[in-house]
Amino acid sequence: MRLGRIVCYMADAPSVAVVGGGIGGLAAALSLHRAGFDVHVYEQAGSVSEVGAGIQVTPNATRVLQWLGLGDDLAAMAVRALALHQRRWDDGRTLLRTPLADAVVDAFGFVWYQMHRADLLTILLRALPPERVHVGHRLVGLVERDDAVEAEFENGKLVLVDALVGADGIHSTVQRILFGPRSAHFTGCAAYRGLIPAERLSHLDLEVTCDVWMGPGRHFVHYFVRNKQMFNFVTAVEQDSWTGESWTDKVDVATALAEFDGWHPQVRAIIAAVDEVYIWALFDRPPLEHWSVGHTTLLGDACHPMLPFMAQGAAQAIEDGATLTACLARTSRADIPLALHHYEQLRLPRASRVQAGSAANKTRFHLPDGPEQEERDAQMATGSTDFSKTAIAWILEHDATRLEP
Repeated sequence: MRLGRIVCYMADAPSVAVVGGGIGGLAAALSLHRAGFDVHVYEQAGSVSEVGAGIQVTPNATRVLQWLGLGDDLAAMAVRALALHQRRWDDGRTLLRTPLADAVVDAFGFVWYQMHRADLLTILLRALPPERVHVGHRLVGLVERDDAVEAEFENGKLVLVDALVGADGIHSTVQRILFGPRSAHFTGCAAYRGLIPAERLSHLDLEVTCDVWMGPGRHFVHYFVRNKQMFNFVTAVEQDSWTGESWTDKVDVATALAEFDGWHPQVRAIIAAVDEVYIWALFDRPPLEHWSVGHTTLLGDACHPMLPFMAQGAAQAIEDGATLTACLARTSRADIPLALHHYEQLRLPRASRVQAGSAANKTRFHLPDGPEQEERDAQMATGSTDFSKTAIAWILEHDATRLEP
């Protein structure tokens, strides 16, 4: 079964509360709204916003976003990269170059975009009627009723709905209520990120590609965003310990440069051009055995947080919303718990596989120079591993809007 993009409003439409107004939550809400559900989003913050970081919107996610009618908005705000270019840390030698642009459309039917996260969030938010999004709503409790679920918010509001979706991130309150507290573990990596006006880097004559520089104990990724007006970089650097998970801690540029001492001059020139460098720790949690209880389920980082080494965190959350909508659209109100279980059965194995692949890339990208690194590079040269079209076809070709009969 596949849902059409046209809204087909149901008589006495089932009600759905989406807790969390990030990319995954808004995409799920828009999918549900387009399918005729009475859906509302509840965000704990005082506004819906995203940090200033880049994001890869791969064809499996673009497929869903175009199905939702957002194709023109994406094209206006995003960048179509020519290739994904994996390179050696010191001399810039090409390890693997995967053509994107028209090549990825020919192979998988949809565009690979590079975007500012805030731009994607804005596109999703504008597509939802404003009365469907409620800020300043921090969830404090859930009570399962016989045929519904009641959500209680810190501001005193009570909401009774047919289904509730926890899209509230890695620190998910919904997950904690359903399954108890679960601790995160530090992966041994800290990430640095920065945004630079593109004109500052014009002297480097940079290609419109996504470049992944791989080296001992760290890697460096950079690409254009915001219609090539801004340039984004993000790194992962191995370190021994960390005490928090904030996305907004800052370090000075000299500290970031010191982490890439001896790296290719292009990498260092990009870092030197930034005004502010943000740092955050990469934490991980093992896959959950279940996502759903009764009329409540989870989505995105709330159930499958993943390291950013396959560029699939947001894409998998967007897939979740499309598959959840398809499962709910083919069932009656009385069978919503069964539909949520079906959604979990469809999504959990795929998301867990991406989680595992992302974790494995942490080791693969950071090999010290030596025999293992040389073997990895030789494998990459065959075009059958890492970000080659062959190796990631199972990710990019997936259609999350379709359920097999």
